Amino acid sequence: MKISLKQGTELVRAARNSIENNKAELKGYEEKQGVFVTLHSYPSMGLRGCIGFPEPIMPLRKAIMESAKAAAFEDPRFPPIDIKKDIFLVEVSVLTVPEEIKVKSPLELLKKIKIGEDGLIVRSEYASGLLLPQVFPEWNATLEMALEMTCEKAGLPKEFWKTDKCKLFKFQAQIFKEEKPSGKVIEEKQ
Repeated sequence: MKISLKQGTELVRAARNSIENNKAELKGYEEKQGVFVTLHSYPSMGLRGCIGFPEPIMPLRKAIMESAKAAAFEDPRFPPIDIKKDIFLVEVSVLTVPEEIKVKSPLELLKKIKIGEDGLIVRSEYASGLLLPQVFPEWNATLEMALEMTCEKAGLPKEFWKTDKCKLFKFQAQIFKEEKPSGKVIEEKQ
């Protein structure tokens, strides 16, 4: 489902309302879709929370609200947002369905993944890790670095992607974010 800027703006506003008012008026958006809500401290732009659903397991409307609250109050890497004190930007990434990347050798991955366009999921029998497409350009990551970063996110050895125990998936995202807190929403082009 392609999201328009108007719809992206509605999704970002609903995410902010879920955090600030514990409710969001979001009509429609019943199609099941994966989504992540990312919060950045303002004006430093440091990561402040990021949680979501990589798979389309619930209606987008519900996934936005649950992801926003979880990113603000339940991300174990950060203390909960203090609505009265913390200033933050809201970013919503609407995901395509992750597709498994099947290759016969690690070298084939070079032809199957595009940095800045594809997000990655690494799965093992016991762990999984996900990085959104926008993360890799922020770190000037090469493809090998991107694969290593995703393995490390899963708590796996960084070379794990080269083993036959590794399952790799890729996905794309439409990214909508505030230019300033509660301000104009733009679509980030990749």
